Amino acid sequence: MKINNLSKILIILSLVFGFSSASANTIKWSMAGDSLTLDPHAQNEGPTTQVSRQVYEALVTRGIDMSIGPQLATSWKAIDPTTWYFYLRQDVKFSDGTPMTSEDVVFSIIRAQQPTSDFKEYISSISSVKAIDDYTIEIKTKEPNPILLNQLSNIFVMSKAWAEKHFALAPQNWGASQETYASVNAMGTGPFKITLREPNTKTVFKKNTKWWGDVEHNLTAVELIPIANAATRVAALLSGEIDIVTDAPVQDLGRIGSSGDHKVESTPQMRTIFLGMDQAADQLRSGNTGDNPFKKKEVRQALYQAIDIEAIKQKVMRGNSAPAGIVTFPGVTGYTTELDKRLAFDPEASKKLLADAGYPDGFEVELRCPNDRYINDEAICTAVVGMLGKVGVNVSLNSQTKSIHFKELGEKKGDFYMLGWGVPTLDSHYVFHYLYDTGASWNKANFSNARVDELIKVMEGEVDLDKRNTAIAEAWQIVKDDITYLPLHHQVIAWASKKNVNVPIRPNNEPLFRFSSKN
Repeated sequence: MKINNLSKILIILSLVFGFSSASANTIKWSMAGDSLTLDPHAQNEGPTTQVSRQVYEALVTRGIDMSIGPQLATSWKAIDPTTWYFYLRQDVKFSDGTPMTSEDVVFSIIRAQQPTSDFKEYISSISSVKAIDDYTIEIKTKEPNPILLNQLSNIFVMSKAWAEKHFALAPQNWGASQETYASVNAMGTGPFKITLREPNTKTVFKKNTKWWGDVEHNLTAVELIPIANAATRVAALLSGEIDIVTDAPVQDLGRIGSSGDHKVESTPQMRTIFLGMDQAADQLRSGNTGDNPFKKKEVRQALYQAIDIEAIKQKVMRGNSAPAGIVTFPGVTGYTTELDKRLAFDPEASKKLLADAGYPDGFEVELRCPNDRYINDEAICTAVVGMLGKVGVNVSLNSQTKSIHFKELGEKKGDFYMLGWGVPTLDSHYVFHYLYDTGASWNKANFSNARVDELIKVMEGEVDLDKRNTAIAEAWQIVKDDITYLPLHHQVIAWASKKNVNVPIRPNNEPLFRFSSKN
């Protein structure tokens, strides 16, 4: 009996200390919004990709320094200007223990090209992909593609057998509110695997013991706990319930930084916040004009010059933003400081432009804005509403959670809306292909310009860098002069964490927990 009792005590102690040890090596991570889906090809959205990248991997990837390097492919070479060979790692297993082969890579690239994929624009230049053998694949492009590696870094590889077994051969139709096995479950080759998924509540990532890579972290688990309310998120961090917040509110950075147990790290982010206007509809869905004022450049310019971006920077963003003149940021191919200069803030000029355009008394319109996606997104929109009101444009604010906001934009419900755009490829082609190309999936402004479409084709297939850069520069000048969008600012991100938690901050706002630790 004594031996039995002692055994029970030892078991209890081992469980207690075992759980304590596990807890000590679990990072509890929070941000305002959750991943929209676990399907790695369904939604090209920042937090969604952040979650996918912990579990899924691509042929190539960006490291801590944002440079492209090998991941599931160890090497690659161009056989001719439009043909590439990629040579795969031969020791890679999915988290269920099954080997990854060329068949999985071919399946994943084709899957990402399907109509329901939000990544199809990434790889629209790929004309074919096939397996040469178990560990070699051939990718052919329609034209020479100088940025193919940049694009492939965001095309995650799934198990073909797993997708077949669970009837997930095509990406989830997120816009139609479809739910599939792959949208609520994940199975990749990455350093972590998802063991619990409660959308908008909790997602648990456990260390993948079958991962092929060198383990550089000391974590047993990561728990994502999205908290929409900024004050609640900060309170959870300061009380110790959360270990790291990757979208710390700018208004609380001083308070968090003054805590002896916490630290704050900031960096300019690869994301530009802007406002879009539907310029194709004959009549606004909201408002009182009976026509569409956004069709007129004078109106778009009037709105632009009515926005006091310095006031937004100082009062809303607490200095943590960089006013933008175009919808891309420093470091992207094609960016110049000259292009990034803004038109002057000039409310009187705005009023004259509105009068000249036939709206001397302004007009009414609804502004759609997310309230849990970008830094102080709702507060920015509230400030814009007040500024436009001063020049006679009566704006009603419709602020919603990002899942509804993006879905309704996809359904063409918005006249006037906020969007933020990152550039994972670090090339202007990505911006033009998604936001300016006629009929592009995120061209909700319905902008169409034949010359810009021609220049996008040059960006896709021109390997002469001088000619390519000339095309990019011309395209930027056209859309800047057109005032297709109203650029606001480039974000500056701040991560706040306990001092014993080390997660390298990156300008794309993606934590890589495989390089992280908790001491």
